[in-house]
Amino acid sequence: MYKAFGIVNSSSRNIRVEGLEDYRPIGAFSFLGRYRMVDFPISNLSNSGIDRIQVYVKEKPRTLVSHIGTGRHYNINSKSGRLQILFTDSDQRNNIYNTDIASYYENMECIEEMHHPYVVITPDYMVYTADFSKLIEQHIQSEADITLLYHAVDNAKDAYLNCNILNLNKQKGVISIEPNHGNAKNRNIFMDTYIMKKDLFIELIRKAKAISSAFTLADIINELHDELDVRGVSHRGFFASITDFQSYYNANMDLIDIKAAQTLFDPEWPIYTRTNDSCPTHYYKTAQIRNSVVSNGCQVEGTIENSILGRGCIIHKDAVIKNSVILSGAEIGEGVHVENQVVDKMVKILHVKEVVSDPALPGYIKRRDIL
Repeated sequence: MYKAFGIVNSSSRNIRVEGLEDYRPIGAFSFLGRYRMVDFPISNLSNSGIDRIQVYVKEKPRTLVSHIGTGRHYNINSKSGRLQILFTDSDQRNNIYNTDIASYYENMECIEEMHHPYVVITPDYMVYTADFSKLIEQHIQSEADITLLYHAVDNAKDAYLNCNILNLNKQKGVISIEPNHGNAKNRNIFMDTYIMKKDLFIELIRKAKAISSAFTLADIINELHDELDVRGVSHRGFFASITDFQSYYNANMDLIDIKAAQTLFDPEWPIYTRTNDSCPTHYYKTAQIRNSVVSNGCQVEGTIENSILGRGCIIHKDAVIKNSVILSGAEIGEGVHVENQVVDKMVKILHVKEVVSDPALPGYIKRRDIL
């Protein structure tokens, strides 16, 4: 294994998931009932043999810090490994200054003290699996300065509108990184994943800071594209980018399909998460479950169809849940019909008997609300 450390970066300044992000950063979002978004990048790094990992947090850190803890549940080597949570001050007066470069510059000492020659940077708002040890080897053999990971899609006109795209030449060299404006369906979506030497990374941070306080890492790479050899590597398998409320809902719903889930989850490549000692889910005689993902610790008397239940949910008799994502600790009362919704943690829907939204515009029930 080539010596590298990992960075899990927080979401970029142009990303906002309405409702859910009012209470926690995207990395702390519940995903598919039992995971958090940050579990996927940390597990990828850990499975790749990278056990020195920095996780960057900008705001509302409590839930993310609580979930990550010491990092022991990510199978990080307890002797040589270390997981650091690094904080950055978010400038609320003008979001233009809230860049990844600002975060790295503020924590430059922690980056410089890493003795590993390479760095892998990956975001907390994208869901995918990748073996970074193979990508590092490919990067070294190519003799490129920087390697960027991308995913080719055919629906870029309607999706991934808050993501960047890579423009490539025939040799997979990166010509430019630019926003996806939705003017073409076939695009190479940049997965905000970089591989480079640590020394070059530090040099880019300092150059970006000197040129503009609003520069991002992608901006400085664009600025120096004539001086750098930047290559793109294609990713295959499941890929989701959580950049708004709709993409969060869609990504969860897509993985209810077992065939789609098998492209993400592999027994040989586990996704680690914090577990708890809750009892198995109790299905009563009146319970009916169809095409759904139900986490442990639930009590189900009603009907669940094409939906996801987080841990510890209570679904009473004659309640019907369809096409919805129900986060942990929610309670759905007797005879209540919930359809096309994201129901946040600890919500109680007891008195309102019908909460139904348009399938194209799923609704959101805010955390700890009582209806």
